[in-house]
Amino acid sequence: MAIPQKIEYVIIGAGIHGLSSAWHLAQKLKAKGKGDGSQIIVIDKGSIASGASGVACGVVRNNYFQPAMRELMAHSVEIWDSDPKTFHYHPVGYMQISPKVMEEDVADIHQEQKDIGYDSTFILGEKESFNYMKNMFDDWQAKGITSVLHEKKGGYANNTSSIYALAKKAEDEGVRILTGTSVKGFKSANGSSAITAVETDKGIIECSEVIVGVGPWLRDIWSMLDLPKKISIKDDKGVMHENYPMWKYWFLTEGVLGVDPKAQLTNDGNMPPVVHVDSDAPLYSCDDKSKLITDKLWGIYYKPDFHFNGVQGGSAPYKVDMPADNVNVDPYGPDSDEYVVGSDFAHMWTSALAFCQKRFEEKSHMYKKGPTGGLGCFTPDNFPIFDIFRENVHIIADSNHGYKMIGVGKLVADEVLGEKSQLLEPFRFSRFELGKLHPMSNSPFPWS
Repeated sequence: MAIPQKIEYVIIGAGIHGLSSAWHLAQKLKAKGKGDGSQIIVIDKGSIASGASGVACGVVRNNYFQPAMRELMAHSVEIWDSDPKTFHYHPVGYMQISPKVMEEDVADIHQEQKDIGYDSTFILGEKESFNYMKNMFDDWQAKGITSVLHEKKGGYANNTSSIYALAKKAEDEGVRILTGTSVKGFKSANGSSAITAVETDKGIIECSEVIVGVGPWLRDIWSMLDLPKKISIKDDKGVMHENYPMWKYWFLTEGVLGVDPKAQLTNDGNMPPVVHVDSDAPLYSCDDKSKLITDKLWGIYYKPDFHFNGVQGGSAPYKVDMPADNVNVDPYGPDSDEYVVGSDFAHMWTSALAFCQKRFEEKSHMYKKGPTGGLGCFTPDNFPIFDIFRENVHIIADSNHGYKMIGVGKLVADEVLGEKSQLLEPFRFSRFELGKLHPMSNSPFPWS
Protein backbone atom coordinates (compact mmCIF):
# COMPACT_ATOMS: atom_id res chain seq x y z
CA MET A 1 0.00 0.00 0.00
CA ALA A 2 1.35 3.38 -1.02
CA ILE A 3 1.69 5.92 1.75
CA PRO A 4 -0.67 8.90 1.31
CA GLN A 5 0.92 12.33 1.03
CA LYS A 6 -2.03 13.89 2.82
CA ILE A 7 -4.89 12.56 4.92
CA GLU A 8 -7.17 13.96 7.61
CA TYR A 9 -6.43 11.55 10.48
CA VAL A 10 -3.22 9.65 11.26
CA ILE A 11 -3.42 7.00 13.99
CA ILE A 12 -0.13 5.61 15.29
CA GLY A 13 -0.31 2.06 16.63
CA ALA A 14 -2.20 -1.01 15.35
CA GLY A 15 -3.10 -2.39 18.77
CA ILE A 16 -6.23 -2.20 20.89
CA HIS A 17 -6.30 1.61 21.20
CA GLY A 18 -5.30 2.59 17.69
CA LEU A 19 -7.67 0.17 15.99
CA SER A 20 -10.57 0.88 18.33
CA SER A 21 -10.09 4.61 17.73
CA ALA A 22 -9.98 4.06 13.97
CA TRP A 23 -13.11 1.90 13.92
CA HIS A 24 -15.16 4.24 16.07
CA LEU A 25 -13.91 7.39 14.36
CA ALA A 26 -14.86 6.01 10.95
CA GLN A 27 -18.34 5.16 12.21
CA LYS A 28 -18.82 8.58 13.76
CA LEU A 29 -17.63 10.44 10.67
CA LYS A 30 -20.19 8.54 8.61
CA ALA A 31 -22.99 9.05 11.15
CA LYS A 32 -22.33 12.79 11.27
CA GLY A 33 -22.10 13.12 7.50
CA LYS A 34 -18.51 14.31 7.79
CA GLY A 35 -16.85 11.61 5.73
CA ASP A 36 -15.86 8.00 6.26
CA GLY A 37 -12.96 5.70 7.03
CA SER A 38 -11.07 6.66 3.87
CA GLN A 39 -9.96 9.78 5.76
CA ILE A 40 -8.11 7.64 8.32
CA ILE A 41 -4.84 5.74 8.17
CA VAL A 42 -3.36 3.57 10.92
CA ILE A 43 0.41 3.11 10.84
CA ASP A 44 2.53 0.70 12.85
CA LYS A 45 6.23 -0.01 12.75
CA GLY A 46 5.51 -3.70 13.18
CA SER A 47 2.32 -5.49 12.28
CA ILE A 48 -1.21 -5.70 13.65
CA ALA A 49 -1.04 -6.88 17.30
CA SER A 50 2.76 -7.04 17.19
CA GLY A 51 3.17 -5.10 20.44
CA ALA A 52 1.68 -5.25 23.92
CA SER A 53 -1.85 -6.01 22.66
CA GLY A 54 -0.60 -9.19 21.03
CA VAL A 55 1.01 -10.61 24.18
CA ALA A 56 -1.57 -9.42 26.70
CA CYS A 57 -3.29 -11.99 28.89
CA GLY A 58 -6.60 -10.65 27.65
CA VAL A 59 -8.30 -10.23 31.05
CA VAL A 60 -11.28 -7.86 31.14
CA ARG A 61 -12.27 -6.66 34.61
CA ASN A 62 -13.86 -3.85 36.57
CA ASN A 63 -11.94 -4.62 39.75
CA TYR A 64 -10.42 -1.22 40.45
CA PHE A 65 -10.05 0.72 43.67
CA GLN A 66 -10.27 3.97 41.70
CA PRO A 67 -13.83 5.18 40.95
CA ALA A 68 -12.82 6.72 37.60
CA MET A 69 -11.31 3.43 36.45
CA ARG A 70 -14.43 1.49 37.41
CA GLU A 71 -16.67 3.80 35.40
CA LEU A 72 -14.34 3.68 32.42
CA MET A 73 -14.16 -0.11 32.55
CA ALA A 74 -17.94 -0.48 32.79
CA HIS A 75 -18.08 1.46 29.51
CA SER A 76 -15.47 -0.83 27.94
CA VAL A 77 -17.21 -4.01 29.08
CA GLU A 78 -20.31 -2.84 27.22
CA ILE A 79 -18.30 -2.81 23.99
CA TRP A 80 -16.82 -6.27 24.65
CA ASP A 81 -20.35 -7.52 25.33
CA SER A 82 -21.67 -5.95 22.10
CA ASP A 83 -19.98 -8.53 19.87
CA PRO A 84 -18.34 -11.29 21.93
CA LYS A 85 -18.16 -13.78 19.06
CA THR A 86 -16.27 -11.45 16.72
CA PHE A 87 -14.02 -10.22 19.53
CA HIS A 88 -13.28 -13.81 20.67
CA TYR A 89 -14.41 -12.65 24.08
CA HIS A 90 -15.41 -15.00 26.90
CA PRO A 91 -17.72 -13.24 29.42
CA VAL A 92 -17.08 -15.69 32.25
CA GLY A 93 -16.67 -13.10 35.00
CA TYR A 94 -13.79 -12.20 37.30
CA MET A 95 -13.00 -12.90 40.96
CA GLN A 96 -10.92 -10.82 43.37
CA ILE A 97 -9.98 -13.05 46.32
CA SER A 98 -8.27 -11.16 49.12
CA PRO A 99 -6.82 -11.22 52.66
CA LYS A 100 -7.77 -9.07 55.64
CA VAL A 101 -5.43 -6.20 54.71
CA MET A 102 -7.40 -5.61 51.48
CA GLU A 103 -10.87 -6.23 52.90
CA GLU A 104 -11.89 -2.60 53.26
CA ASP A 105 -10.61 -1.70 49.78
CA VAL A 106 -12.54 -4.54 48.16
CA ALA A 107 -15.72 -3.71 50.10
CA ASP A 108 -15.49 -0.15 48.75
CA ILE A 109 -15.07 -1.48 45.21
CA HIS A 110 -18.18 -3.61 45.58
CA GLN A 111 -20.26 -0.72 46.91
CA GLU A 112 -19.28 1.52 44.04
CA GLN A 113 -19.90 -1.26 41.53
CA LYS A 114 -23.42 -1.45 42.97
CA ASP A 115 -23.75 2.32 42.63
CA ILE A 116 -23.00 2.19 38.89
CA GLY A 117 -25.14 -0.90 38.30
CA TYR A 118 -22.25 -3.29 37.68
CA ASP A 119 -23.33 -6.79 38.71
CA SER A 120 -21.13 -8.38 41.39
CA THR A 121 -21.38 -10.44 44.58
CA PHE A 122 -19.35 -9.70 47.71
CA ILE A 123 -18.56 -12.39 50.27
CA LEU A 124 -17.12 -11.31 53.62
CA GLY A 125 -15.52 -13.51 56.29
CA GLU A 126 -12.88 -16.24 56.21
CA LYS A 127 -15.28 -19.18 56.58
CA GLU A 128 -17.83 -17.66 54.21
CA SER A 129 -15.18 -16.93 51.59
CA PHE A 130 -13.71 -20.44 51.80
CA ASN A 131 -17.13 -22.04 51.42
CA TYR A 132 -18.00 -19.81 48.45
CA MET A 133 -14.84 -20.88 46.65
CA LYS A 134 -15.29 -24.52 47.68
CA ASN A 135 -18.75 -24.49 46.11
CA MET A 136 -17.13 -23.41 42.86
CA PHE A 137 -13.96 -25.53 43.01
CA ASP A 138 -14.14 -28.63 45.22
CA ASP A 139 -10.34 -28.63 45.59
CA TRP A 140 -10.07 -25.04 46.79
CA GLN A 141 -7.59 -24.84 49.69
CA ALA A 142 -6.22 -21.28 49.94
CA LYS A 143 -6.04 -20.19 53.57
CA GLY A 144 -6.23 -16.71 55.08
CA ILE A 145 -8.78 -15.38 52.60
CA THR A 146 -11.38 -13.06 54.16
CA SER A 147 -13.27 -11.69 51.14
CA VAL A 148 -14.35 -12.60 47.63
CA LEU A 149 -15.58 -10.07 45.07
CA HIS A 150 -17.19 -11.97 42.20
CA GLU A 151 -17.86 -9.82 39.16
CA LYS A 152 -20.51 -11.45 36.99
CA LYS A 153 -19.39 -9.42 33.97
CA GLY A 154 -15.91 -9.27 32.47
CA GLY A 155 -13.78 -12.29 31.62
CA TYR A 156 -11.09 -12.52 28.96
CA ALA A 157 -10.52 -12.37 25.22
CA ASN A 158 -8.10 -14.20 22.96
CA ASN A 159 -5.65 -11.37 22.46
CA THR A 160 -4.38 -11.63 18.89
CA SER A 161 -7.72 -12.79 17.49
CA SER A 162 -9.59 -9.87 19.04
CA ILE A 163 -7.10 -7.33 17.67
CA TYR A 164 -7.40 -8.75 14.17
CA ALA A 165 -11.18 -8.59 14.55
CA LEU A 166 -10.89 -4.91 15.43
CA ALA A 167 -8.67 -4.38 12.40
CA LYS A 168 -11.29 -5.95 10.14
CA LYS A 169 -14.04 -3.77 11.65
CA ALA A 170 -11.92 -0.71 10.90
CA GLU A 171 -11.06 -1.83 7.37
CA ASP A 172 -14.72 -2.61 6.68
CA GLU A 173 -15.36 1.08 7.41
CA GLY A 174 -12.75 2.11 4.83
CA VAL A 175 -9.77 2.62 7.17
CA ARG A 176 -6.33 1.87 5.72
CA ILE A 177 -3.77 0.06 7.89
CA LEU A 178 -0.13 0.50 6.90
CA THR A 179 2.23 -1.83 8.77
CA GLY A 180 6.03 -1.86 8.69
CA THR A 181 6.03 1.93 8.87
CA SER A 182 8.03 3.70 11.58
CA VAL A 183 7.41 7.21 12.86
CA LYS A 184 10.58 9.30 12.73
CA GLY A 185 9.27 12.71 13.82
CA PHE A 186 6.61 15.39 13.47
CA LYS A 187 6.30 18.71 11.65
CA SER A 188 4.58 21.93 12.67
CA ALA A 189 4.29 25.26 10.86
CA ASN A 190 3.15 28.88 10.96
CA GLY A 191 4.37 29.49 14.50
CA SER A 192 1.82 27.03 15.94
CA SER A 193 2.59 23.99 18.06
CA ALA A 194 -0.03 21.97 16.15
CA ILE A 195 1.29 19.03 14.16
CA THR A 196 0.91 19.43 10.41
CA ALA A 197 2.63 16.23 9.29
CA VAL A 198 3.94 12.89 10.53
CA GLU A 199 7.39 11.91 9.29
CA THR A 200 7.80 8.19 8.62
CA ASP A 201 10.47 5.97 7.07
CA LYS A 202 8.14 5.66 4.06
CA GLY A 203 7.60 9.39 3.58
CA ILE A 204 5.80 12.39 5.07
CA ILE A 205 2.04 12.34 5.73
CA GLU A 206 0.35 15.72 6.04
CA CYS A 207 -2.61 15.59 8.42
CA SER A 208 -5.05 17.56 10.56
CA GLU A 209 -5.31 15.27 13.61
CA VAL A 210 -3.05 12.64 15.19
CA ILE A 211 -4.02 9.86 17.60
CA VAL A 212 -1.21 8.06 19.45
CA GLY A 213 -1.82 4.61 20.95
CA VAL A 214 1.53 2.86 21.05
CA GLY A 215 1.67 1.28 24.52
CA PRO A 216 5.25 0.83 25.79
CA TRP A 217 6.66 2.92 22.93
CA LEU A 218 4.87 6.04 24.13
CA ARG A 219 8.12 7.25 25.72
CA ASP A 220 9.65 7.62 22.25
CA ILE A 221 6.70 9.37 20.61
CA TRP A 222 6.49 11.66 23.66
CA SER A 223 10.10 12.71 23.08
CA MET A 224 9.51 13.27 19.35
CA LEU A 225 6.69 15.65 20.30
CA ASP A 226 9.07 17.59 22.61
CA LEU A 227 6.92 16.88 25.65
CA PRO A 228 8.50 17.03 29.13
CA LYS A 229 10.59 14.16 30.49
CA LYS A 230 10.34 15.61 34.01
CA ILE A 231 7.17 17.08 35.52
CA SER A 232 5.87 18.70 38.72
CA ILE A 233 3.56 16.63 40.92
CA LYS A 234 1.49 17.75 43.89
CA ASP A 235 0.96 14.96 46.40
CA ASP A 236 -2.10 14.32 48.60
CA LYS A 237 -0.64 16.59 51.30
CA GLY A 238 -0.29 19.50 48.90
CA VAL A 239 3.51 19.21 48.65
CA MET A 240 4.90 19.89 45.18
CA HIS A 241 7.59 17.54 43.88
CA GLU A 242 9.70 18.98 41.08
CA ASN A 243 11.58 17.18 38.31
CA TYR A 244 9.68 13.92 38.73
CA PRO A 245 10.35 11.39 35.93
CA MET A 246 7.47 11.25 33.48
CA TRP A 247 7.84 7.56 32.64
CA LYS A 248 8.90 4.37 34.34
CA TYR A 249 8.88 0.78 33.12
CA TRP A 250 7.64 -2.36 34.79
CA PHE A 251 8.47 -5.88 33.64
CA LEU A 252 5.33 -7.99 33.17
CA THR A 253 5.38 -11.62 34.27
CA GLU A 254 3.06 -14.22 32.76
CA GLY A 255 3.19 -17.85 31.74
CA VAL A 256 1.24 -21.02 30.93
CA LEU A 257 0.83 -24.31 32.78
CA GLY A 258 0.45 -27.01 30.13
CA VAL A 259 -2.54 -28.83 31.59
CA ASP A 260 -5.81 -29.51 29.80
CA PRO A 261 -7.77 -26.21 29.97
CA LYS A 262 -10.87 -28.26 30.82
CA ALA A 263 -9.15 -29.32 34.04
CA GLN A 264 -10.10 -25.93 35.46
CA LEU A 265 -13.86 -26.33 34.98
CA THR A 266 -16.08 -25.51 37.93
CA ASN A 267 -17.91 -28.12 39.99
CA ASP A 268 -20.94 -27.78 37.72
CA GLY A 269 -18.86 -28.29 34.57
CA ASN A 270 -18.83 -24.67 33.38
CA MET A 271 -15.95 -22.48 32.30
CA PRO A 272 -14.73 -20.66 35.41
CA PRO A 273 -14.29 -16.95 36.01
CA VAL A 274 -10.83 -15.43 35.86
CA VAL A 275 -9.36 -16.06 39.32
CA HIS A 276 -7.23 -13.36 40.97
CA VAL A 277 -5.82 -14.16 44.41
CA ASP A 278 -3.93 -11.76 46.65
CA SER A 279 -2.55 -13.22 49.86
CA ASP A 280 -0.31 -12.32 52.78
CA ALA A 281 0.03 -15.97 53.82
CA PRO A 282 3.60 -17.34 53.58
CA LEU A 283 4.11 -18.92 50.19
CA TYR A 284 6.21 -22.08 50.16
CA SER A 285 7.68 -23.98 47.23
CA CYS A 286 5.41 -26.59 45.69
CA ASP A 287 8.55 -28.72 45.10
CA ASP A 288 10.13 -28.28 48.54
CA LYS A 289 7.56 -27.51 51.24
CA SER A 290 10.30 -26.24 53.58
CA LYS A 291 11.49 -23.55 51.16
CA LEU A 292 9.89 -20.14 51.72
CA ILE A 293 9.33 -18.13 48.53
CA THR A 294 7.90 -15.02 50.21
CA ASP A 295 6.23 -13.92 53.41
CA LYS A 296 5.19 -10.59 51.89
CA LEU A 297 1.89 -9.78 50.20
CA TRP A 298 1.77 -11.59 46.86
CA GLY A 299 -0.74 -11.96 44.06
CA ILE A 300 -1.51 -14.13 41.03
CA TYR A 301 -4.23 -14.45 38.41
CA TYR A 302 -5.11 -17.37 36.17
CA LYS A 303 -7.68 -18.76 33.76
CA PRO A 304 -8.11 -21.72 31.40
CA ASP A 305 -7.30 -20.65 27.88
CA PHE A 306 -7.65 -22.73 24.72
CA HIS A 307 -5.63 -20.17 22.76
CA PHE A 308 -2.63 -20.88 24.99
CA ASN A 309 -3.71 -24.52 25.46
CA GLY A 310 -3.38 -24.57 29.21
CA VAL A 311 -3.97 -22.47 32.28
CA GLN A 312 -2.56 -19.01 31.63
CA GLY A 313 -1.88 -16.18 34.03
CA GLY A 314 0.70 -14.14 35.86
CA SER A 315 1.85 -12.41 39.01
CA ALA A 316 2.68 -8.88 40.12
CA PRO A 317 5.19 -7.14 37.83
CA TYR A 318 8.67 -5.93 38.74
CA LYS A 319 9.80 -2.32 38.46
CA VAL A 320 12.68 -1.88 36.00
CA ASP A 321 15.32 -0.18 38.15
CA MET A 322 16.78 2.28 35.67
CA PRO A 323 15.80 5.59 34.02
CA ALA A 324 13.11 5.16 31.37
CA ASP A 325 15.39 6.42 28.59
CA ASN A 326 17.79 3.54 29.27
CA VAL A 327 15.20 0.78 28.93
CA ASN A 328 15.34 -1.27 25.73
CA VAL A 329 11.77 -1.72 24.60
CA ASP A 330 12.90 -3.37 21.36
CA PRO A 331 12.95 -6.24 20.72
CA TYR A 332 9.66 -6.57 22.55
CA GLY A 333 8.08 -9.33 24.57
CA PRO A 334 9.08 -12.92 23.76
CA ASP A 335 11.62 -11.62 21.21
CA SER A 336 13.57 -9.87 23.97
CA ASP A 337 16.69 -11.37 25.52
CA GLU A 338 16.42 -9.00 28.44
CA TYR A 339 12.79 -8.82 29.56
CA VAL A 340 11.37 -12.34 29.57
CA VAL A 341 10.30 -14.40 32.55
CA GLY A 342 12.64 -16.95 34.05
CA SER A 343 12.56 -19.95 36.35
CA ASP A 344 11.98 -17.76 39.42
CA PHE A 345 8.59 -16.65 38.07
CA ALA A 346 7.64 -20.18 37.03
CA HIS A 347 8.50 -21.47 40.50
CA MET A 348 6.53 -18.75 42.30
CA TRP A 349 3.48 -18.90 40.05
CA THR A 350 3.11 -22.69 40.00
CA SER A 351 3.60 -22.76 43.78
CA ALA A 352 0.87 -20.15 44.16
CA LEU A 353 -1.46 -22.18 41.92
CA ALA A 354 -0.91 -25.19 44.18
CA PHE A 355 -1.54 -22.98 47.23
CA CYS A 356 -4.97 -22.14 45.79
CA GLN A 357 -6.15 -25.44 44.32
CA LYS A 358 -5.10 -29.05 44.99
CA ARG A 359 -5.42 -29.93 41.28
CA PHE A 360 -2.26 -27.92 40.61
CA GLU A 361 -0.11 -29.78 43.12
CA GLU A 362 2.81 -31.70 41.60
CA LYS A 363 2.21 -29.97 38.28
CA SER A 364 5.11 -27.50 38.27
CA HIS A 365 7.00 -29.64 35.74
CA MET A 366 4.20 -28.93 33.25
CA TYR A 367 5.01 -25.24 33.09
CA LYS A 368 5.56 -24.34 29.44
CA LYS A 369 9.15 -23.19 29.16
CA GLY A 370 9.79 -20.47 26.64
CA PRO A 371 10.08 -16.70 26.39
CA THR A 372 7.07 -14.77 27.67
CA GLY A 373 6.60 -11.38 29.24
CA GLY A 374 6.79 -7.77 28.15
CA LEU A 375 7.21 -4.21 29.33
CA GLY A 376 4.68 -1.68 30.51
CA CYS A 377 5.29 2.07 30.28
CA PHE A 378 3.76 3.59 33.43
CA THR A 379 2.82 7.14 34.39
CA PRO A 380 3.87 8.63 37.77
CA ASP A 381 0.64 7.50 39.50
CA ASN A 382 0.37 4.26 37.45
CA PHE A 383 -2.87 5.30 35.76
CA PRO A 384 -3.63 6.37 32.20
CA ILE A 385 -3.33 9.76 30.57
CA PHE A 386 -5.92 10.59 27.91
CA ASP A 387 -5.39 14.12 26.70
CA ILE A 388 -4.65 16.49 23.82
CA PHE A 389 -1.10 17.80 23.33
CA ARG A 390 0.37 20.10 20.70
CA GLU A 391 -3.20 21.28 19.93
CA ASN A 392 -4.16 18.31 17.77
CA VAL A 393 -2.36 15.22 19.11
CA HIS A 394 -4.63 12.90 21.08
CA ILE A 395 -2.47 10.72 23.30
CA ILE A 396 -3.60 7.43 24.79
CA ALA A 397 -1.03 6.63 27.46
CA ASP A 398 -2.64 3.55 28.98
CA SER A 399 -0.03 2.84 31.70
CA ASN A 400 -0.42 -0.86 30.89
CA HIS A 401 -4.15 -0.94 31.59
CA GLY A 402 -4.71 -1.02 27.88
CA TYR A 403 -6.03 -4.26 26.46
CA LYS A 404 -9.21 -4.41 28.50
CA MET A 405 -10.00 -0.72 27.76
CA ILE A 406 -11.43 -1.25 24.29
CA GLY A 407 -13.92 1.56 24.91
CA VAL A 408 -11.27 4.29 25.18
CA GLY A 409 -11.05 4.43 21.38
CA LYS A 410 -14.73 5.32 21.17
CA LEU A 411 -14.33 8.16 23.68
CA VAL A 412 -11.21 9.47 21.95
CA ALA A 413 -13.05 9.42 18.62
CA ASP A 414 -15.72 11.60 20.25
CA GLU A 415 -13.10 14.07 21.43
CA VAL A 416 -11.42 14.22 18.02
CA LEU A 417 -14.79 15.40 16.70
CA GLY A 418 -15.18 18.00 19.43
CA GLU A 419 -17.26 16.10 22.01
CA LYS A 420 -15.58 16.14 25.41
CA SER A 421 -15.85 12.94 27.46
CA GLN A 422 -16.61 13.06 31.18
CA LEU A 423 -15.24 9.53 31.53
CA LEU A 424 -11.83 10.68 30.29
CA GLU A 425 -11.77 13.87 32.37
CA PRO A 426 -10.11 12.30 35.50
CA PHE A 427 -7.22 11.16 33.31
CA ARG A 428 -5.98 14.52 32.05
CA PHE A 429 -2.30 15.35 32.25
CA SER A 430 -3.03 18.39 34.44
CA ARG A 431 -3.95 16.13 37.39
CA PHE A 432 -0.29 15.81 38.36
CA GLU A 433 0.30 19.51 38.87
CA LEU A 434 -3.16 19.97 40.41
CA GLY A 435 -2.69 17.13 42.86
CA LYS A 436 -5.70 15.20 41.56
CA LEU A 437 -3.94 11.84 41.61
CA HIS A 438 -5.77 8.55 41.58
CA PRO A 439 -5.89 6.77 44.96
CA MET A 440 -3.78 3.66 45.52
CA SER A 441 -5.07 0.43 47.03
CA ASN A 442 -3.26 -2.12 49.20
CA SER A 443 -2.94 -4.52 46.26
CA PRO A 444 0.56 -5.78 45.31
CA PHE A 445 -0.30 -4.86 41.71
CA PRO A 446 0.57 -1.27 40.67
CA TRP A 447 -2.52 -0.99 38.47
CA SER A 448 -5.14 -1.88 41.10
